[in-house]
Amino acid sequence: MLKTHNKKIVSENVKKWEKVYIFAAEKSTKRKMSYLVGHYNCKLDAKGRVLVPSEFKEQLGEQVEEGFVLRPGLHAHCIELYTKKDWDEVQDQLRSKFSQFNKKQEAAMRKYNAGARFVKLDGSGRLLITKDLAEKASLVKDIVITSVTTKMEIWDKNLYEQSLNEDLSDEEFFDLLSENIN
Repeated sequence: MLKTHNKKIVSENVKKWEKVYIFAAEKSTKRKMSYLVGHYNCKLDAKGRVLVPSEFKEQLGEQVEEGFVLRPGLHAHCIELYTKKDWDEVQDQLRSKFSQFNKKQEAAMRKYNAGARFVKLDGSGRLLITKDLAEKASLVKDIVITSVTTKMEIWDKNLYEQSLNEDLSDEEFFDLLSENIN
């Protein structure tokens, strides 16, 4: 009788843990933002195309086929470059925090999405940057593509170097790190 009772308890616990495992597996397959690594000097051609560095494409894997979203830089004079997956995640965050029935919140969503463009790589692995976005970011020829945790940024090379030197002093940088990262 005790053996049968113990088997029943073990069986019930296994079923519970199977449910926990399935729940955890489902949670782990939910979308996560891509964290790319890299900083690349590139050239913008006369038609506004830039060859995406192969290292970025390798890190992105199949996401490259899904396309990208370009938008004017929010805090900097650059173009933000999101994978489609990461852009969808940002849009989900906006939808969960802002209401279309609140005038100011709707205006904020509109302003954030203003100028955004969906793009795909061409057959040669190049990304077309529209003329209006290139002008807003002052892109001419020498550009930098750099990773910034959840997105990439496309900068005019000189403006990027200037930004690194002027936006945040070394002391402010170290203070921010020590205050926010343990």
